[in-house]
Amino acid sequence: MPRSAAVDPTRDRVLAAARAEFARYGIAGARIDRIAKAARTSKERVYAHFGSKEALYRTISAQELAAVAEATRLDPADLPGYAGRIHDHFAAHPERYRLMSWGQLELGTDDVPPDDAIRETMAHKVEQLRQVQQAGLLDPAWDPLDVLVLVHQIATSWAGQPGMERPDQVEFMAARRAVVITAVERLFPAAVPPESVGVVRR
Repeated sequence: MPRSAAVDPTRDRVLAAARAEFARYGIAGARIDRIAKAARTSKERVYAHFGSKEALYRTISAQELAAVAEATRLDPADLPGYAGRIHDHFAAHPERYRLMSWGQLELGTDDVPPDDAIRETMAHKVEQLRQVQQAGLLDPAWDPLDVLVLVHQIATSWAGQPGMERPDQVEFMAARRAVVITAVERLFPAAVPPESVGVVRR
C-alpha cells in the first residue's frame, strides 16, 4: 500500500471520539481535551489534524451525511419509501440524528464553505426532484426544496422525541413508520406520467 494511502490510526481514533463527543454535547459543549483523552492522543495532535473544533465537526458531519445517503437512497419518484428509510435509519441510530442536528442549531450560515457537504447534497437532491417534476412524476406546483425539507421533517419527526421507550416498542415504532409514509403519500402523491394517460395496462 502506498504510504499516502495508509490508514492513520490516530486520526481514526480522533474521529471516533469526536463523533461520540459531538453527539452527546453538541459543538459548543464538546471539549477537545476530552476528545484527545478518549483518542489516546494530545490536543495538539487533534488541532494538527483538523485545525479547529468546527472543522472537526464538519469532517464528521460530512461522513455521517454520506452514511445516511447510502442507507436511505433518495428515489425521487418514491418519496414515501424514501421517508420510511430515513425514519428507519434514525430510529436505529438516534445518536446520529443528534449529531447532525447540532450543526443546524449551532453553526451559522455566514461561514459555511462553498463546498459544504450538506449544501452540495441538498442541491443534488433538489435537482433530482426537479427532474422528476419535469417528467410528470411529481406535482410541479411544489418548489422542490420545499418538498425535500418537508419530507425530511416528517421522516425524522420521531427521531428527536426523547423518552419514547415503551413495552410495545416494536409495534409502536412500526405504527409511527406507517404514519410517516402515509403523511408523505398524501402530501406528495406521484403524478400520472403524461404518456401513460389513456393507456390500458395489461
